[in-house]
Amino acid sequence: MAHLADFDIEHKFTAKVKQTERMTPPETDEVREIKLEVQDPAFDCKVDQSFGVLVKTDGSFGNKYHHRLYSVADLPDRENGKPMLTMLVKRCSYVDEFNGELYRGVASNYLCDRKPGDEITITGPFKLPFEVPEDKTANLILIGMGTGIAPFRAFIKHIYKNVQDWKGKIRLFYGARSGLELLYLNDKNGDLTNYYDKDTFEAFHALSPRPHWSDPIALDAAIEERAAEIVEMLGKTNTHVYVAGYEKVNDMLNKAFANIMGSKEKWQIRKAELVAGRKWAEVLY
Repeated sequence: MAHLADFDIEHKFTAKVKQTERMTPPETDEVREIKLEVQDPAFDCKVDQSFGVLVKTDGSFGNKYHHRLYSVADLPDRENGKPMLTMLVKRCSYVDEFNGELYRGVASNYLCDRKPGDEITITGPFKLPFEVPEDKTANLILIGMGTGIAPFRAFIKHIYKNVQDWKGKIRLFYGARSGLELLYLNDKNGDLTNYYDKDTFEAFHALSPRPHWSDPIALDAAIEERAAEIVEMLGKTNTHVYVAGYEKVNDMLNKAFANIMGSKEKWQIRKAELVAGRKWAEVLY
């Protein structure tokens, strides 16, 4: 969660909802793809950046606004001179463990309720840690959970459309609770499996073995199934690992990488090397 004190919210921009589409079936959690038209032509958000959404609140805890950051889910574009942004939003709610009350996510419900023509207030852009390496032979291991697929979709599109001639391996691991909740990896909107260079890019998905029981998504199993290739990639000095999604994915990944590396200690050393070399980056919430 982004805190107001951490970001510049004085520079605000008005964006108009041009299109909003539910990406998941009615029987699953609601995830919407929302396309925005920013009214100020000077606003410029790139694939390695995020933008904020400001929602007025009742002033609880002294805050007049709720601020939430979102990654761009497609290549930023312009229509009639105005910037166009695509975002993914999951309608969220949670039950307070102390009083048992259900609370609706402020920004997610606000955005999912918007209709075409509605105006929202955005901020930014803000830097994301996911950078395209200058070395086109670099390898990328991308790991996303849920709407964590958003920055990687734009990132990968940018590499193959704008950077071009990529020589390194790109491996995307994406987790969703069920096959119905896979985004950009299905028959309806499967550009992450159909669009890219087969020689360098592969996408793998991981699902929960019992989605209706809220069992953990088996992302660790999907990674371990490709242990030989992942170990080979981690053995190279030009491999980057980028992670986006739920915070709880960290424990799962550390366990999976420790298993394929042979021990927890070996993985801790390799991860420390990646972090020190600025080749490990994460955006978790």
